[in-house]
Amino acid sequence: MNILVTGAKGFVGRNLVAALKNIRDGKDRTRGDLIIGDIYEYDIDSTLADLDDACMHADFVFNLAGVNRPKDNSEFMAGNFGFASDLLETLKRHKNLCPVMLSSSIQATLAGRFGNSEYGRSKKAGEELFFEYSQETGAKVLVYRFPNLFGKWCRPNYNSAVATFCNNIANDLPIQVNDPNVDMELLYIDDLVEEMIAALKGGEHHAEFDGVETVLTENGRYCAVPTVHKIKLGAIVDLLNKFHDQPNTLVMPEIPNNSFEKKLYSTYLSYLPKEKVSFPLKMNVDARGSFTELLKTVNCGQFSVNVSKPGITKGEHWHHSKWEFFIVVSGRALIQERKVGTDEIMEFEVSGDKIEAVHMLPGYTHNIINLSQTENLVTVMWANESFDPNHPDTFGEKVVK
Repeated sequence: MNILVTGAKGFVGRNLVAALKNIRDGKDRTRGDLIIGDIYEYDIDSTLADLDDACMHADFVFNLAGVNRPKDNSEFMAGNFGFASDLLETLKRHKNLCPVMLSSSIQATLAGRFGNSEYGRSKKAGEELFFEYSQETGAKVLVYRFPNLFGKWCRPNYNSAVATFCNNIANDLPIQVNDPNVDMELLYIDDLVEEMIAALKGGEHHAEFDGVETVLTENGRYCAVPTVHKIKLGAIVDLLNKFHDQPNTLVMPEIPNNSFEKKLYSTYLSYLPKEKVSFPLKMNVDARGSFTELLKTVNCGQFSVNVSKPGITKGEHWHHSKWEFFIVVSGRALIQERKVGTDEIMEFEVSGDKIEAVHMLPGYTHNIINLSQTENLVTVMWANESFDPNHPDTFGEKVVK
């Protein structure tokens, strides 16, 4: 399957082309049922000859080209309607009736706050042009009305508030929030690309519109991505500030699978400057080695790394409710645990050559002994709760009396 992507250097185009190339080159092993040949990348610096060649050979067209921020409103119609007309005429000239997707906007509803949108009118005109083309030729057209988009590679200070906020907060620049209660409807770039790839195989989702509301329906005239997130602007800013502070707090906010929070965090990270990609951690160092907190979570405890010098014993304490995993990743160790109030001792000899996790049980005093006289012992530790100095739940007691 040969694919033409117009607007290939734009935000959506770059992400889509990258995904298509991964499939074509066999890097995306989940797409074995999709064979991709040539990918024609058309953009503002391409020639009419490039467009002509692509329209001759394409088996599917993604028309993502458009004007978002013109110097004059008249450029909306020229960029969003004019190019679409040229594209369809070129396909007709080559008698190429392959499916064609159009990237439109929720503003094309011309409803609610979009009632007087020049951009929306230009997008609406492009939509009608595509529907007329389908009626005339019988070619399949897929008209997608997208809400606000966000994700990696989105240009800040252009047409995405999320991109601007991510960029500015990541780079310690000021942001302006006029009304934190504004409701945002957002579509993540990976969800959009997933839908585009589904469309290649005839698995697109259809919809109609009730004003600006998308209503998914099997036989809808339009198409839509089913996963859209609605959230207030102030909540987005609050999340971004938590992401910004994570290197200092070590607290990882909750980011459930497929959640807006997870997608926003990935987006935020893509705007980090080089000097923030790496950040120092506080090492608690003494004559025995070091202990460093790595990561704390809201509800699932914390991760740390413990380095013990040769022959050193650490621990010798117990907890009422706290419990831990000790995972030796380098060196050899003996872990001992004794049930408090008894002489019952369990021993586990572990090493980085055969990595395993050992529970530190509640009510058991425990230690970890570096068995080497020459090498450091490195242990990754997870505790079921983050350390609270006001309630440490830690009580000293030797394992071997």
